[in-house]
Amino acid sequence: MSGHSKWSQIKYQKKAADLRRGNLFTKLSNAIAVAARKGGGDPQTNLELRIAIERAKAQNMPKENIERAIKRGTGELGGAAIEEVRYEAYGPGGTAIIVEAVTDNKNRTLAQIKSVLNKFGGKLAGAGAVIYLFQRQGEILVAPPSGLSQEEAELAIIDSGANDYQKSGENYLVYTEPQEVEKVKQQLQQAGFEIKQADLTYEPQNPIEISAEDSQKVIQLLEALEALDEVKAVHSNMA
Repeated sequence: MSGHSKWSQIKYQKKAADLRRGNLFTKLSNAIAVAARKGGGDPQTNLELRIAIERAKAQNMPKENIERAIKRGTGELGGAAIEEVRYEAYGPGGTAIIVEAVTDNKNRTLAQIKSVLNKFGGKLAGAGAVIYLFQRQGEILVAPPSGLSQEEAELAIIDSGANDYQKSGENYLVYTEPQEVEKVKQQLQQAGFEIKQADLTYEPQNPIEISAEDSQKVIQLLEALEALDEVKAVHSNMA
């Protein structure tokens, strides 16, 4: 099916390494808090919160930590207000980058992101400079059931209501409309797929080809941005 950003696959392949660096629970807690702040503390009616909680549970975050993060987001615990911020940037080879962050101090977060961009050959862009190159969508990482052929697995993905998919090693990245993530996920579970992760992401509409040298530079930049505690997700249009 249609091409997708190389970073879509790399970010999952490097997940184990990502979990070893930075403060994982801080990232997960911040994502839960901002989702609760935006859409309320009920995961049954707040899709983004449900996704954030599922990711936290998958990393064995204690229940009390999850509940505390929800209360922090809804304002029940007081303290500094936490909010979601989005930055746009250019990377090596003319690539476009979106950085999603969660913070209680935007000046501090901006300074950290600028520092990483400067170090790895990136440059901060103004609001609206690159966002139009991306499309908001759901992204589900799944493992097909054993005994299912590739053709059967791909037919099952299509039948689930997904918009698109791409193979990622032994797994599949399945793309959906943002509001269809839960529906498609349930369909895939019923078909025997293991759901490894579900996210709302920014997928590039037209990924660009760059040199191998620039590609490596972009990967280093994206990894450095993701390592920041307050960065929730990073997206690139590198093909």
